[in-house]
Amino acid sequence: MTTSTAVNAKASGTFVIGGDLTVNRMGYGAMRITGDGIWGEPKDIEGAKKVLRRAVEAGVNFIDTADAYGPEVSERLIAEALAPYAKGVVIATKGGLTRQGPNEWLPVGRPEYLNQQVEMSLRRLKVERIDLWQLHRIDPKVPVEDSLGVIKRLQEQGKIRHVGLSEVKPKEIDRARKVVDIVSVQNLYNLSDRQHEDVVDYCTKHNIAFIPWFPVASGKLAKPGGKLDTAAKTHNATVSQLSLAWLLQRSPVILPIPGTTSVEHLEENIAAADVKLSTDEWKAIEHSAK
Repeated sequence: MTTSTAVNAKASGTFVIGGDLTVNRMGYGAMRITGDGIWGEPKDIEGAKKVLRRAVEAGVNFIDTADAYGPEVSERLIAEALAPYAKGVVIATKGGLTRQGPNEWLPVGRPEYLNQQVEMSLRRLKVERIDLWQLHRIDPKVPVEDSLGVIKRLQEQGKIRHVGLSEVKPKEIDRARKVVDIVSVQNLYNLSDRQHEDVVDYCTKHNIAFIPWFPVASGKLAKPGGKLDTAAKTHNATVSQLSLAWLLQRSPVILPIPGTTSVEHLEENIAAADVKLSTDEWKAIEHSAK
């Protein structure tokens, strides 16, 4: 089950973002199609484009990126590989984090900066409207009402279809929703890092897409011989596939976006939708993760 030329993201089921964007739940995160430290060009530009094209060919119609990936590199490569986009392909991007060097990130939520970044993302992605724009981080120096106020105006102008948030807690989502409709939340979440259980539950209750970044379990839980490794072998799967399959069954609003620069690994990730465990098996794995 690890890889297959017949894999299709449709097997992961669908979710409707914002009430009108239907996507297959297994998506693709385009952070890694850049250089080391998410900085600069990737070592293999054509290889990165090949992965993007194969993702869409295999039924992935939800691709997540950000203006800060590269910076600018990921958005540009997506457009070079996929534009004009196939019908139904949803490109989500983010703004609000600036880059000072490899692995360095600084939030900037000033309205004029976010306005500029949306315009630049539109240009790089070669679209007239961004399907899903997400505030990469709330800037502690800028009221979220100010940051999202300009985004709401851009939405009203037809330049943004839907708005999401990243790395937030329920109270922050509530506050943001008073400014603009929030249709997605993107937080760190996986089987071995579940600090945002309250956010998953909030999103499930309100039918808001929850997009887990870093979706694959790591550390002690994922080590060879551990509970996850043993269960994976029992089901002829990899630890990564089991991690993704767990997310798909955790909540119907979860949209995993595993990233990779390898076509083989991409297909392995998509095939995770075919991994099925019983309720008792999932409970045993979740218990071992506590």
